[in-house]
Amino acid sequence: MGEPKRHRILMVSDFFYPNFGGVENHIYYLSQCLLKLGHKVVVMTHAYGNRSGVRYMTGGLKVYYVPWKPFLMQNTLPTFYGTLPIIRTILIREKISLVHGHQAFSTLCHEALMHSRTMGCRVVFTDHSLYGFGDVGSIHMNKVLQFTLADVSQAICVSHTSKENTVLRSGLPPEKVFVIPNAVDTAMFKPALERPSDNEIVIVVISRLVYRKGADLLVEVIPEVCRLYPNVRFIVGGDGPKRVRLEQMREKHSLQDRVEMLGAVPHAQVRSVLISGHIFLNSSLTEAFCIAILEAASCGLLTVSTRVGGVPEVLPDDMVVLAEPDPSDMVLAIKKAISILPTIDPQMKKLYNWHDVAKRTEIVYDRALKCSNQSLLERLSRYLSCGAWAGKLFCMVVVIDFLLFRLLQLWQPAEDIEVVPDILLSQDEDKRDAAKLESSTMTNA
Repeated sequence: MGEPKRHRILMVSDFFYPNFGGVENHIYYLSQCLLKLGHKVVVMTHAYGNRSGVRYMTGGLKVYYVPWKPFLMQNTLPTFYGTLPIIRTILIREKISLVHGHQAFSTLCHEALMHSRTMGCRVVFTDHSLYGFGDVGSIHMNKVLQFTLADVSQAICVSHTSKENTVLRSGLPPEKVFVIPNAVDTAMFKPALERPSDNEIVIVVISRLVYRKGADLLVEVIPEVCRLYPNVRFIVGGDGPKRVRLEQMREKHSLQDRVEMLGAVPHAQVRSVLISGHIFLNSSLTEAFCIAILEAASCGLLTVSTRVGGVPEVLPDDMVVLAEPDPSDMVLAIKKAISILPTIDPQMKKLYNWHDVAKRTEIVYDRALKCSNQSLLERLSRYLSCGAWAGKLFCMVVVIDFLLFRLLQLWQPAEDIEVVPDILLSQDEDKRDAAKLESSTMTNA
């Protein structure tokens, strides 16, 4: 048997380090494991403050911080065609064979996938979130997703619930969508050597304090739990527009000594916060997977979570207590969790592993690269099926993109773009970086 084929992969998303979150961690850890499997991986995102240009991270991971400024929730302003020249340059310089876009809300992701298909690259898309069908924002996002996925090679979702949601929103054939869950770095997130004292019960909340994460539910749940259990204390980590409401709640009910507000918590310090608690509370109103639950379980905490989206798929029944996204039901779930807390085994089995995720993603890449490369007319026929007026609009956008690509070829031929040499780490460097990955996360090299 010959050696496995080495792919050249470009990960694209508006969400990456130094920003922290589920999507950012997913891209980072997946990239590191793919590098270990022998693939070339390059990440493309927008500039974060002074972090602009080309940077290198652990394991030789190369990151292009494109000088585009975010305008809303770390998303770049939609330009349709403004990113075509730089994406074309990166694809040629790095000899990319496959582009992997992440997150439906990422403008950069959608534009990169469209330009990559125009250039003949195979593309894969991973959806990390759930969206509705009734509000204006969701309707608009669903139409954009339908446009992007009309010409995608393969798609990945992080849970079966997310797959159903994506298929319904985009009209993508279910056989082209694969379910590959998130994972957790169990070397970083591990239980404390000694469990916290049982004299008081500490409930930990680490989340962005926004409406979608259920911050309004916390405002009602925390005072009631504190009233029922004098020995319960809350630690709330995270920041966002709803933080003011939580601070007002703390003042109103005189809970300053029982509700600790930490503000934004760097990812490297999340474990130190988690291991100080007994119960992890997740109050999300919508969630495709929720990697925070995995991190808490890996640290030995019992989880109480709302029964939304893909959350019921994440942990076995003996490691989580589920509740409806209703204050009274969540209080009942916390009461149940407190009662069964002495019987919980803090040692979590290795249910999720990033190396397994990378190997499963590798299979999707292989399938995508085997897809036939369609002509422009074949691609247009797929866009036309997206709707009576939307289909024609999509076709016009793609035709203009194709014409601009041809003009760029004349103005700057591919032969004039310098191809960068690949960085091949020696075995000693590879082992050292592998050890570094096990002990730290997202360390800038």
